[in-house]
Amino acid sequence: MARKETVTIQMILDTAFDMVKTEGFESITARRVANAVGCSTQPVFRVFKNMSELQSAVYFRAVRYFQEYIDTVKKVSDIPFVNLGLAYISFAREEKNYFKLLFVNGIPEGKNMYEIINGKDGKVSAEINKSRSMGCSEPAEMFMRMWIFVHGSACMTLTGDYDLDDEETVMLLERSYEAFKKS
Repeated sequence: MARKETVTIQMILDTAFDMVKTEGFESITARRVANAVGCSTQPVFRVFKNMSELQSAVYFRAVRYFQEYIDTVKKVSDIPFVNLGLAYISFAREEKNYFKLLFVNGIPEGKNMYEIINGKDGKVSAEINKSRSMGCSEPAEMFMRMWIFVHGSACMTLTGDYDLDDEETVMLLERSYEAFKKS
């Protein structure tokens, strides 16, 4: 009779994903993941051919997590890029290690920032179209201006230099959009 597998791919992936949240992406090593699961490293390498494969699986799970996260942030403004920007900044504030993994450090075979933010449902494209429909003559340029501002704000949360609450952030994003529209 074959021995029943007690350590599953899902257990290993869940453990590694949780480790990233609390300790950062660099914490994922075969030994540390195995210790956290409560097994030797053998089951880790039974389900993943190497650490790069496990790290890639964790990375793409973080991409999905981010895309689900931004869908849950309450929509508070009709001005393009504000809700998306607020969600991005909030993610950086609440999920620092996942934010660093996706938007600061990344991995070689990972997605670029635009692909992650746009997602399968075209969030950025929709905001660009919304901006165009509201009279912005250069909506793609507006996205770049706003996103440089949004990304900088989000990165400032990592260092503790951004301490605005959501209401203040919305006001700042709305004013920035209007200022960029005039220039």
